[in-house]
Amino acid sequence: MGKCINHPDRETPYICLKHNIYLCEECLKCQDVDLYCKFRPSCPIYFIAEKGFDAPKEKQAPQEEYLITFEPEGKEISVTRGTNLMEAAHKADVYINASCNGKGACGKCKLIIESGEVESLPTSLLSENEKEKGYVLACQSSVKENIVARIPEETIEKKLKSAGMGDAATKKLAGLVDTIEPIVGKIPLQLNKPTMDDTVSDLDRLKRSLKESGCNISTMSTNIRVMRQLTESVRDDHWKVMTSVLWKKCSSEIVNVTPFHAAKPSLGMAIDLGTTSIVVYIVNMEDGKILSAASGHNGQASCGDDVINRIVCSEKDGVKKLKRLAVATINNLSQRALESIDADYHQVENLVISGNTTMTHLLLGIEAKYIRREPYIPTVSEFPIIKAGEIGLKAAYYGGVFVMPGPASYVGGDIVSGVLYTGFHKLDQTTLFIDIGTNGEIVLGNNEFLITAACSAGPAFEGGGIRCGMRAEEGAIEKITLDPDTFEPHYETVEEYKARGICGSGMIDLLSEMLLKGVISQDGKFAIETDHPRLTIFNEEPAFILAATEDTDTEEDIVFTQSDIRSLILSKAAVYAGFTILLEQVGMDFSSISQMIITGGFGQYLNIEKAITIGMLPDIEREKFNYMGNSSVAGAYMALLSKEYRQEAVTISNTMTYLDFSSNNAFMDAFVRAQFLPHTDEDLFPSVHADNKLR
Repeated sequence: MGKCINHPDRETPYICLKHNIYLCEECLKCQDVDLYCKFRPSCPIYFIAEKGFDAPKEKQAPQEEYLITFEPEGKEISVTRGTNLMEAAHKADVYINASCNGKGACGKCKLIIESGEVESLPTSLLSENEKEKGYVLACQSSVKENIVARIPEETIEKKLKSAGMGDAATKKLAGLVDTIEPIVGKIPLQLNKPTMDDTVSDLDRLKRSLKESGCNISTMSTNIRVMRQLTESVRDDHWKVMTSVLWKKCSSEIVNVTPFHAAKPSLGMAIDLGTTSIVVYIVNMEDGKILSAASGHNGQASCGDDVINRIVCSEKDGVKKLKRLAVATINNLSQRALESIDADYHQVENLVISGNTTMTHLLLGIEAKYIRREPYIPTVSEFPIIKAGEIGLKAAYYGGVFVMPGPASYVGGDIVSGVLYTGFHKLDQTTLFIDIGTNGEIVLGNNEFLITAACSAGPAFEGGGIRCGMRAEEGAIEKITLDPDTFEPHYETVEEYKARGICGSGMIDLLSEMLLKGVISQDGKFAIETDHPRLTIFNEEPAFILAATEDTDTEEDIVFTQSDIRSLILSKAAVYAGFTILLEQVGMDFSSISQMIITGGFGQYLNIEKAITIGMLPDIEREKFNYMGNSSVAGAYMALLSKEYRQEAVTISNTMTYLDFSSNNAFMDAFVRAQFLPHTDEDLFPSVHADNKLR
């Protein structure tokens, strides 16, 4: 017996003979687990610390399982009593929107219980009418028997409105790339037939032909898969073959060899890995034409709307789950796009992924938790060429994957893609660039400097955290005006469907109209009488009725609450504050800007005038604004086809100076000042205040 080295008041029999120290049961841990120790075979400390010494546990009786059926897809899953319905949906691969990552704060994960009972926690996020119809929140309900749960029509994923598909995208991007230099190149070769005078091996014969075609074979490797292919491939078409070579930074690899007659056209895939949605382009690698495209919601949205919630979810449930959801979404979209052109996924030999830092880390299965912890450092900023099969993407296993580099934790490869595509980093004039979305990344610069920041706009512009908010899907209110006397709304919905909710562009229209028509005051509070027919009370707070029950697809009023107004004001304030501080850092103001580039799917439908009215965009000459579409996928497309642009993307990323707003007091001051409509400083928005536009 002896005294524990860490707790001198404790007697313990456990002694480390290597270091001659005693350790109590709390401190039992091998001191040099990675070093050789001659005492280890008989060391109780090592044995207990590594393998434990608990007595065998009694077998527990198996818990009774219940069958959960999710309609309208009819998917079934068996779970034990007490299982959360959100968790059950994840296990059944059923998509349920969960903006708040299952915290019961957003009210988006609605289900209708058609048979059976569940135990639900009380919530104010469901109306009495919804509760009477059997609505519950999946994240707040647990299983107690067999149930049938239906996903309400209004929350089923609909067709996402997305521009720039197929021929239109090809036309838009035509001429960007002069010379095509893929990551995996296809080289046709006619090998010399072996003779008694030429008896080199098939592989040496292949390498000899590659050298004759101009390849540097001194740094070229291959793999066992190719070696197994060679015997038949080289002989099947009279020694004529198509060889695929993966070009890396300092080396190359022979990755595939097929008979020439069996070779199919090589395809590429440009992927915009967005926090909210994912876009895929299928590209002909010979001429650069975009053959097909598809877009859809990022399956990770079931774990939260923003990157912080995604990281929290990855810490709780593991990175593998988030990786699986992203990979599944990409594979589903690519399959849809490939089927439309009757192509095989094995033809996809080149891939470029453009996404923010968190999204790329999670897709690759890399731990992302330190991105949200001070000092906010990502694991990787510049990625090596990866093979598609190593990630799980449905493409040729050996397909080369280039991941757009990102300069910082909250400014990633999607913004580098945006700079690459827009090209303002080559101009003398100063440009202010913003990708409007969940994160709201901003870049200021020209050919001499690039400074960037993320202004944490939050998910409001994408419909997150808003009572009736939604993405730009079928039935989303995207444009709206109010009658100046009655405040009666007149709106347009995506694809002219019956109203299901309101998307980001519609919210900005609405906030602007409410301000100009006197429905709300400049502090965002309702300024009309509480008994006005357009006002109602929802969750004990006033709410503006956009569409009455009979005019909606949800059988519920579509409302915009006081809390919704507040959320939108906070989001627009973050964006404007980001502009302000970025300019201040280089001693400029908005008059110094030659152009302002807006990108992102949300920006496509943005009404510039109304965005200025609410103080989201600066009050500058309107001709300076330039919307340039989905710059993330456009930059990915350029990098897919061009080695030069892949190298330029790395240069852009390394050139960017990142400004962190999280610990910036000046940003917080600017953020507070911008929480007014349009701003606390009237001089910043002369056109809005001119002629008494504000009531």
